[in-house]
Amino acid sequence: MAAFNFQKLLPLVVSNWPAKVLSVVLAIFISVFHQLSILESRFFSAPLQVELDPELIPANTYPRMVKVSLRGEANSIFPIQEEDIVAYLDLKHYTARGTYRVPVQIRKKGTALGVEPLEISVDPVEITIELDQKQSKYITIVPSFTGYLEPGYELVSYTLTPTQAVVDGPEKLMGSLQELYTEAIDLGGRSDDFSAMLKIVIDDPRMTIRGIEAADFRGFVKRLIIIRSFENLPIVIDGLDESFTAVTGIVSGSIRVQGSQNELEGYSPAGTILRLDCSRITAPGSYTLPVQAALPGEFTLVRSDPTAVTVQVRPR
Repeated sequence: MAAFNFQKLLPLVVSNWPAKVLSVVLAIFISVFHQLSILESRFFSAPLQVELDPELIPANTYPRMVKVSLRGEANSIFPIQEEDIVAYLDLKHYTARGTYRVPVQIRKKGTALGVEPLEISVDPVEITIELDQKQSKYITIVPSFTGYLEPGYELVSYTLTPTQAVVDGPEKLMGSLQELYTEAIDLGGRSDDFSAMLKIVIDDPRMTIRGIEAADFRGFVKRLIIIRSFENLPIVIDGLDESFTAVTGIVSGSIRVQGSQNELEGYSPAGTILRLDCSRITAPGSYTLPVQAALPGEFTLVRSDPTAVTVQVRPR
């Protein structure tokens, strides 16, 4: 075998070397460009997780979602499940209150593992976040209402279970939080007892309710009871034997009546509602008789004035 003659090969290698170097660079560029040209992009939004010291909590508003961009071969990037790309802020090494600017990081898992080539980028790339001392507090839950019951009915009482919830939030905000409200429950047209599961609403995303999401509401509805007065009603003599005649010193009176709003507001008493029962009188004389009110059965007499009247009975 002939010996390798390096001295003869060297002039061939170095001759016209600028053109040869340019050719190599151009070939690499064309190869990279070709690879890039066949890659595709995919975009989606992912929730931003915050990993931090358990004694601290974010005290400012910050993006809860970030835009994620995947770039790679189509048959590789499109099967990736969105939940397997985790966007997060690593704040675990911060142990004091303050404002920090930290990069958004990506963690791959599941279907995203082992995919090559794969370029992942996020927008925004950094987040400014303020950390405050975490505080927990028991807060009273209050139901919220909208609409009106059926006319003539009232919500006499209700129960709410639970009545309190533990809220976690930044110390600077917790002092102003006194009550938690439920989502509004519509009373419109109701006339019977009712129940509902009501979501507990907290408007500030910097605060979280621990352990529960809804409260069990039970409302108790009854007819609205009112009292009305009726004046100048004639007092009539009733049941007197025809052989007698009677004279009274008081000829009219008034009453106070209790009943449901729907029925009592439309009620107008008859002219003979106030009566003196003279059916047991068998001889002339002076009698003091109670004033009786002949009310419909759905009403209750609260008071009549006068309560009794003296009757002078004479032969006819």
